[in-house]
Amino acid sequence: MTTPIDFDLDQHQVRRAFSRAAKGYDEAAVLQQEVCDRLGMRLDYIKFKPQKILDLGAGSGIASQMLMTRYKRARVYALDFAEPMLKLAASRGSWLNRPKAVCADALKLPLKDQSIDLVFSNLMLQWCHPLDNYFAEMRRVLGPGGLLLFSTFGPDTVKELREAWQAVDGRSHVHQFIDMHDIGDMLVGAGFTEPVVNMEMFTLTYSDIKTLLKDLKAIGATNAASSRTKGLTGKGTYRELEAAYEQFRNAENKLPLSYEVIYGTAWVSDAPQPSSLPAQHTILQKQ
Repeated sequence: MTTPIDFDLDQHQVRRAFSRAAKGYDEAAVLQQEVCDRLGMRLDYIKFKPQKILDLGAGSGIASQMLMTRYKRARVYALDFAEPMLKLAASRGSWLNRPKAVCADALKLPLKDQSIDLVFSNLMLQWCHPLDNYFAEMRRVLGPGGLLLFSTFGPDTVKELREAWQAVDGRSHVHQFIDMHDIGDMLVGAGFTEPVVNMEMFTLTYSDIKTLLKDLKAIGATNAASSRTKGLTGKGTYRELEAAYEQFRNAENKLPLSYEVIYGTAWVSDAPQPSSLPAQHTILQKQ
């Protein structure tokens, strides 16, 4: 396992960050929407009609709405531990067809054993540590023939920002992410069968670092490590960071920010594996 053994997350900080980000989340969540769409496309390759679906880490309900549209007769549960986000998710769809909002911790799902057919989780698992415990909880609630479909971030995510901070003060100031091979091992350890894990790189581009950092804050993507440095960044430190990041400015005069997106599929029983889609590298422009 390559996950740092001393890595620990402040879940209260994670909840605060996403609660604050709720109001403007959808406008800023360009990558989250794109990855959700691509993750949902994997369901096109699976002959599967789930009756009960858990949108784990539902956020503002982007995935919940997609799942309700795809599986019109299914019951969709939108679960998140940030209540302001959950209120947005609960308003998705028509008044006759809305997800059932559940405010809870993903490590302690308020669901019966083997009660869910599909667990769908879009870009949430990077906030779960230790991740293997969360996989075990997902395995508990999935019934025979159940499917886990998820996306999360890998180690090369925001690598430019990590390197720029290292140049400023020798610290990363950036969340740590788990390698996809370790994730595959965790799935097997949790009792899932035939896990399929692959990766895709995205690059968001920005005119300046102020916009870049504002965008990260708008989607709740803050450093939530328990060992993080507390307090505000001073003007002098900010100018040093700005200068350090300039080394990455590209030929289009934009500052890139990379995201390594990991997609995973795993079954509870010997259901057929879905066909995997080819890996790509996508550039999304931010003004």
